Amino acid sequence: MRIRTARPDDAPAVVAMRAIVHPYLVRGVESTRKMIAQPPPGEDWTAYVVEVDDTVVGWASAYRNAQTSEPDVGEISTLHVHPEHRGRGAGTALLTASLGHLRGIGARRVRTWALPESLPFARRHGFTPSRELRYSALDLRPAPPMPQPPSGVRLLPLTDLDPRRIHRAEVAAAVDEPEDVPADAISYESWYSEIWDNPGLDRAASTAAEIGDEIVSFSLVNRDGDRMWSDYTGTLPTHRGRGLARLVKTAALHRAAAGGVRVAYTSNDEANAPMLAVNVGLGYRPVGSSWSCLRELS
Repeated sequence: MRIRTARPDDAPAVVAMRAIVHPYLVRGVESTRKMIAQPPPGEDWTAYVVEVDDTVVGWASAYRNAQTSEPDVGEISTLHVHPEHRGRGAGTALLTASLGHLRGIGARRVRTWALPESLPFARRHGFTPSRELRYSALDLRPAPPMPQPPSGVRLLPLTDLDPRRIHRAEVAAAVDEPEDVPADAISYESWYSEIWDNPGLDRAASTAAEIGDEIVSFSLVNRDGDRMWSDYTGTLPTHRGRGLARLVKTAALHRAAAGGVRVAYTSNDEANAPMLAVNVGLGYRPVGSSWSCLRELS
């Protein structure tokens, strides 16, 4: 077994392994390759893989949380090991390397995510479980029917919109999302790199609701073949309670299905009752969960 920094040509193996451990996560080969080769600015992002006999059997990424005003927050994302290679030190090696990187960039608080069965591992390494995240799936055969927007509301695909307008809407919508740390400092440069310039972003399916000259709600779709991930659905606080989140998400699902998507995945914090209700109403069913876990870093 050996651990090393990830390379862009690791992307196919990483995606294949992720499909086994996290089948509900949707990030294709090209999106993964770009993330490794051109990570978002300002994050000091890196990733590690574990190899056994030249086969990738583990992955983790570590970076600075550049989307929050809280100082010195580090993240370890999607640390996972192939089921056939667990219990042999691969997870510990990935965690050790990731924590070392975060210390090196000055992080003092760390957040990661753990599957329920991995919580004992997280606790042994000093992490405390914080928030539960629900993963859900929806079969798009058939898709929900295309909704009719109320008077004064226009539904537009992202192909017709300036990315700065979507960024402004996401900044406004994300401020009060249930989180361990607030997402209140999302720079345009980082957002553009990670969201808009993601090769997996399906701009034709992603949908925004416009009232007057303002984007008031949106639903972003990331796609890999016939699978999609609802990356984020949000509504401006001043326009909530009008059914706009369900409207844009339904329209995005309909457009994605028309483009060949067969199954949709999403995630929600268990405290986000409004979006959980939207997803249950659309027919999503739970398929998994994970926990955010926090640790102070000396």
